[in-house]
Amino acid sequence: MNEEHSKDTSDTSNRQQLPDSEKVQQMFETIAPRYDFLNRLLSGRRDVAWRRKAVACLKWSERSSILDVATGTADVALEIARQTKENVKVVGVDFSDNMLSIGKSKVSASRYSHRINLQLADAQDLPFDEDIFDSSIIAFGIRNVPDRAKALREMVRVVRPGGRVVVLEFTTPDFAPMRALYHFYFFRLLPFIGGMVSGRRDAYEYLPESVIRFPSRDEFCQTMQAAGLEEVTCKNLTFGVACLHVGTVPLSAKQ
Repeated sequence: MNEEHSKDTSDTSNRQQLPDSEKVQQMFETIAPRYDFLNRLLSGRRDVAWRRKAVACLKWSERSSILDVATGTADVALEIARQTKENVKVVGVDFSDNMLSIGKSKVSASRYSHRINLQLADAQDLPFDEDIFDSSIIAFGIRNVPDRAKALREMVRVVRPGGRVVVLEFTTPDFAPMRALYHFYFFRLLPFIGGMVSGRRDAYEYLPESVIRFPSRDEFCQTMQAAGLEEVTCKNLTFGVACLHVGTVPLSAKQ
């Protein structure tokens, strides 16, 4: 595991509690039509490179099946199809009908439509048998799951021994000047721009709140280990704005 990273919580003591899961789901239903555009705009298109790096960490073979949890508008599912061989199948699940609808349209318009299947499902209760995927991945979704540990256990449960579980998530930079700039952007500019474009300022106030309240890198690595993963690593991306967590499902019997 990487060396311990401190987590800055100095500006969170007076912040409001995050909304419940139903409100979060409704936010995603509402912002779905502008979700992709805002992702590119607000991240300076870095989200594309981050997803590419995350998908490159997956383990697969000639006839693999890979699960994309919280697939949203299917950006990760499509990236998996791009990086893998023709016989590799991709299953994407999400809790938002509207996000999936956009994802299905993108998949249908791509040359990978025969390889990608999207369906409505809860990350905490995946509708799949044990050990049927070679890898599972969740990108920018684990923050939105009420019981993260349960979702991780589910991702481990459905992956074959020796397979990978990959988590890509926003985090807080450790370097103080970068962290100050990051907080200014996240808490001042992002809600204004996101709200203006999407019509839901609250959705883009929720994003920085949820990132600040997310566990530190090492804490989340420990959560992944507790879920049954081994060889857990974390890697900072773009000055610590995002973090890539990777774990391996043990070859020994699952606990």
